[in-house]
Amino acid sequence: MQWIHTDPERAEQESPFKTTIAHGFLTLSLLPKLTDSVDPDSAMFPTAKMVVNIGLNQVRFPYPVKANNQVRAVSTLTKVTPIRKGLEIEREIKVEIDGVRRPGCVAVSVIQLHF
Repeated sequence: MQWIHTDPERAEQESPFKTTIAHGFLTLSLLPKLTDSVDPDSAMFPTAKMVVNIGLNQVRFPYPVKANNQVRAVSTLTKVTPIRKGLEIEREIKVEIDGVRRPGCVAVSVIQLHF
């Protein structure tokens, strides 16, 4: 409940960002929707019987996501490791902010595909 997230008037006066900013974990919580919603009618891994979210290896918030910013995710495949009856996939996901050079979030996501 820190004021930089919840109090627009105070943020305008006291924050170096001059507006409220999204909590980093709010930005992080958008990753599944931002990365898996390109085509909701087409599964990302159609031949997998099961996709398991293993977690995140690294998360950083290089730049604040300000109120009313528009964001998008860019996902880059960085590593594929064979596992028993499947694959483990690592992706670097950057949350880009329209009009801003630095990303709002950079995370390394790890999932397993089971066939």
